[in-house]
Amino acid sequence: MGGIVIFQRTTGPTYPVNGEVEFNSNTYIYEFPRSHGGKGGALIQLVVRDKNISGEITYRRFKSYDEWTTDTMKRAGDTLKYELPHLIPAGKMIYHVNLISQYAKSTPVTKEPVIVRYKGHVPALVIILHLFFLFSAITLSIRAGFEAIYKGERLFSFAMMTSITLFIGGLIIGPIMQEYAFGALWTGWPFGQDLTDNKTAVALIVWIIALWRIKKNPQAWVWGIVASIVMLIVFFIPHSLLGSEIDFTKFPKGH
Repeated sequence: MGGIVIFQRTTGPTYPVNGEVEFNSNTYIYEFPRSHGGKGGALIQLVVRDKNISGEITYRRFKSYDEWTTDTMKRAGDTLKYELPHLIPAGKMIYHVNLISQYAKSTPVTKEPVIVRYKGHVPALVIILHLFFLFSAITLSIRAGFEAIYKGERLFSFAMMTSITLFIGGLIIGPIMQEYAFGALWTGWPFGQDLTDNKTAVALIVWIIALWRIKKNPQAWVWGIVASIVMLIVFFIPHSLLGSEIDFTKFPKGH
């Protein structure tokens, strides 16, 4: 269970890009955001204690006809900082950072440009409830799987609790959180291709089928095992893949 939590926390397109870069015989550790919520723009910062080194950032809106904008990062003590322009929820900014020495020697910090997605503010209570019900669902699903393997008498009860918690966390609170973050309740099939929405729907459908089969035949152990395996597969798909994004090329130029 802990592995699932860590995997979901550290994978996917919204997890920060981190690593290290060698420049002027020094190693610099970076962590750049790929998700930003709330007011203002995404803050890009990098600790560079050598005052002879400056930073330069180049950016534009992702999926747009914008020209690239290049600007100098501001130094605040040992840290180079730059706040990207604010975007509406689901808008994305693509950027890359270069370090420049006093002799005009430069190097890119990351091998590839970084994409940061903007989102609206989501109340903490909504996030807590969403996580509580979803991780309760996966815990109950695993328990139901073992109940099915050992042909226990409580399989239907665990299947029912799994379905209820998954429905509440994924199809009630999940869309509410999506509305706060990106202004859309549902962006999965048939309205979009959001993999998080789609995988949640698939898991719930499989568990509802399993629940129906187990109710008709309490010895339908295989359905509990299948549904539990599907649930595990779903939770090992990184969060936010193919998530909400704005295609600025479809906007009138200048917007």
